[in-house]
Amino acid sequence: MRRVVRQSKFRHVFGQAVKNDQCYDDIRVSRVTWDSSFCAVNPRFVAIIIEASGGGAFLVLPLHKTGRIDKSYPTVCGHTGPVLDIDWCPHNDQVIASGSEDCTVMVWQIPENGLTLSLTEPVVILEGHSKRVGIVAWHPTARNVLLSAGCDNAIIIWNVGTGEALINLDDMHSDMIYNVSWSRNGSLICTASKDKKVRVIDPRRQEIVAEKEKAHEGARPMRAIFLADGNVFTTGFSRMSERQLALWNPKNMQEPIALHEMDTSNGVLLPFYDPDTSIIYLCGKGDSSIRYFEITDESPYVHYLNTFSSKEPQRGMGYMPKRGLDVNKCEIAR
Repeated sequence: MRRVVRQSKFRHVFGQAVKNDQCYDDIRVSRVTWDSSFCAVNPRFVAIIIEASGGGAFLVLPLHKTGRIDKSYPTVCGHTGPVLDIDWCPHNDQVIASGSEDCTVMVWQIPENGLTLSLTEPVVILEGHSKRVGIVAWHPTARNVLLSAGCDNAIIIWNVGTGEALINLDDMHSDMIYNVSWSRNGSLICTASKDKKVRVIDPRRQEIVAEKEKAHEGARPMRAIFLADGNVFTTGFSRMSERQLALWNPKNMQEPIALHEMDTSNGVLLPFYDPDTSIIYLCGKGDSSIRYFEITDESPYVHYLNTFSSKEPQRGMGYMPKRGLDVNKCEIAR
């Protein structure tokens, strides 16, 4: 028998929205013009960057605290400028890092049962950037190691325990850094930048291992993430402003393994990747749909699976770690 349809466990994946009584209502999501996900989630809490007058703040809600959130609900509000990015520590569900327009990174310890009073005192303040800090990302395997990237085109890797900068990569990017992604074991990082280059960097040797000029021809922002096998997945725009996604092998960046055109919407596609199932979920700010693709070893390498559509356009998204899912209901991502 000739195989007509490719074999896959995930051809019939579908998305399901929770019922209205399990939503969080009345949250004034931040209106900062910055392409980060505005939301971070782990098995205990959901954190959302919100509008705040005079400084920056984000909400931290226990997952079960659904329903209407009171205006007076306590926030995490130690920054003197808007918060641009937040990230939960993968090793401790009560620790969250935030980067802000006030040029600092702050690391917070959330009480076990959530906030009862607003939190203004961080555990540690990491100062070293000269412009606003738009990206924070914890090291996936080493504890207390945090990466931050700012609009000063510098990447700093911190030891959070001592508050010192371990590595400062300030001469590698000539233009704004759009995003940074750790490899699966944390030995490499890949970055997408406004100079249209995708770079793979070895932070210990402080050198660029691979780079691709004009990974996507268009002028709008790109995203680049590492996959489990060491390949790099990028989203960006073509010269005709069509949204594209591409797969690259860092050992040979001349040509992409795969390059797909999608549509002509203008929102940046934020990729969320699940290494266990090799599925990538693409969410765009202002889109009302989430598309999912499976990455395989056989051509065309990036297989379109399905689209989840909702009525409301999305303004931010958070991706639950695998240990927070209800696997008994066959949930593979939330």
